[in-house]
Amino acid sequence: VFWNPAGLALLPRSEFAIHYASTFASTNTALTLAAVGRRLGTVAVAAYIVDYGSQDVVPPGGGTTSGRISPKNIELLASYATDVAHTVTLGLSYKLIQFRQDCQGDCNTLPDVTGTTQALDLGAQVAIGGPDALRIGVAVRHAGFKLQLENRAQADPLPTQVAVGLAYGLPLPQPRDGAPLAARVLLDFQDDWGRYSNPDARLGLEFGYGQAIRLRTGYAFLKSESRGASIGIGLHFERIAIDFARVFYDRGGFDEPVYLSFRVLL
Repeated sequence: VFWNPAGLALLPRSEFAIHYASTFASTNTALTLAAVGRRLGTVAVAAYIVDYGSQDVVPPGGGTTSGRISPKNIELLASYATDVAHTVTLGLSYKLIQFRQDCQGDCNTLPDVTGTTQALDLGAQVAIGGPDALRIGVAVRHAGFKLQLENRAQADPLPTQVAVGLAYGLPLPQPRDGAPLAARVLLDFQDDWGRYSNPDARLGLEFGYGQAIRLRTGYAFLKSESRGASIGIGLHFERIAIDFARVFYDRGGFDEPVYLSFRVLL
């Protein structure tokens, strides 16, 4: 839903998921529900909340605290994805995006602020050499109207992005007894719309034992302080799946993010 909506067409069955992330700037929570149809494709809805915490409001010149502000970003999404000839998947997400800053107490200097806009995510993926050999994906994210908080002249454009990625399944010798082994290499390039000369890059490796265990590691080559390595693990128990990840920044000074996902297959 959030990376490339075309990937929804690959879900084997319907699922409900809760995603949580704790970063140095915010706590992020997402709820998603995807319904897989054999003929009509996959439909999904999601709600995504980015909470930047609360901050005291102090009158100009100092003094006692008069209130507290709580800024948030909120997204509501509706997505659809389907496959074409079993090798190509297409996806689309409509997003209602809102930034709001609520204030409690005496907030004359910082009144409540709300801005709402709309955007689309478009995605496509193609499989080459079989469903698990090579998969190439393209996504355009956050393509929409400017976000207006005060007046039209000060409206901010959305951070429209273009991403191109691939996942390649590595051939591994298989044990005679026990669950099959799997491994994938993943590579992703991402840049702002219209700027493609110096994209951010992400490289990842994933190892799997049957459907029960996934071990993951990666590195984000970013043009920001957020570049660095990451590790993760995924566990699948029948209809329950849990994924955990941790990022390690190259440079100190920020709390390093932790990601947790809990999925229930329906």
